[in-house]
Amino acid sequence: MDHDKVGAFLGQVITDMGATGSAGAVVIGHRLGLYGALAEGPASAQEFAERTGYDERYLTEWLRNQAAGGYVTYEPATAQFSLTEEQAYCLADPNGPNVSAAFVAGLGYLRAEPQLTEAFRTGAGVGWHEHHEDVFVGCDAFYRPGYVAELIPTWIPALEGVEQKLTAGGRVADIGCGLGSTSVLMAQAFPSASVVGSDYHRESVELARKKAAEAGVAGRVDFEVATAQDFSGSGFDLVTTFDALHDMGDPVAAARRVRAALADDGTWLVVEPAASDALEENLHPVGRLYYAGSLFLCVPNSLSQAGGYALGAQAGETAIREIAAAAGFTRFRRAATSALNVAYEIRP
Repeated sequence: MDHDKVGAFLGQVITDMGATGSAGAVVIGHRLGLYGALAEGPASAQEFAERTGYDERYLTEWLRNQAAGGYVTYEPATAQFSLTEEQAYCLADPNGPNVSAAFVAGLGYLRAEPQLTEAFRTGAGVGWHEHHEDVFVGCDAFYRPGYVAELIPTWIPALEGVEQKLTAGGRVADIGCGLGSTSVLMAQAFPSASVVGSDYHRESVELARKKAAEAGVAGRVDFEVATAQDFSGSGFDLVTTFDALHDMGDPVAAARRVRAALADDGTWLVVEPAASDALEENLHPVGRLYYAGSLFLCVPNSLSQAGGYALGAQAGETAIREIAAAAGFTRFRRAATSALNVAYEIRP
């Protein structure tokens, strides 16, 4: 046994244990608005307590933890803590990556550990609706920055003729819409288009309606509670499925329903987590992140549904292509790729 390798591995364990506990500290910072408060300017722990009105002793430990992890900057000469411009953009700006809100999803799904441990014994599923509400809000916060950055500027322009159709007043069905961020983004970008979002999770649909109202697009976005296999409507110019196909127990049945709902020259945009077909090429930090989410959310949800599929969040292009072919689609291409996602253009 190589003791240097043992030491290196234990160093990784210490890093991971520290990150696990610090995830809770990030969520506390998000819920209490601590990052936004610190973005106002440098402060000692005492000054930060005066600024926020929270307990100084707790804030002291929180600031020290965040500084040790590189989420907050500490200046020994002044004993003050602060956020750099980059840290503030990522942690405190709701229109930025909003990573402090995204951590809510991780803590949310970890609450289901007892149910998941039992599922290992039984093979039973754990449905999306069975998770804590932090999962729904946190997942929206995790994915939304990527959708803002890619959906309108990159993914839709990469689809043949779709941008022109939506500009002229096309019809969109957003399947598995969750809290409706993608539905709202499309309605905002294409005022003449109509968008219908659907999700089987009633609480998410209710939040989606609120988001649409707040964005001022409620008159052009409708939402319904429906599964991907029975959503309503037909003749759509565009059907979209964002980071959701791999969560379904029967993605082939969903694909067949999409095929039936599309206009003859319609397009199905499927956005999935970036992944290789080869496992060894997914063994990196992003793959680790997605496999963890897949273990707690995606695979259990699919196993809770009829169909027999459990693709997981790192299914790879071949699996998505095979589903499209099984549903009768004849054209399939990778339209765009980003650090976290792949956008597929699928047509009849």
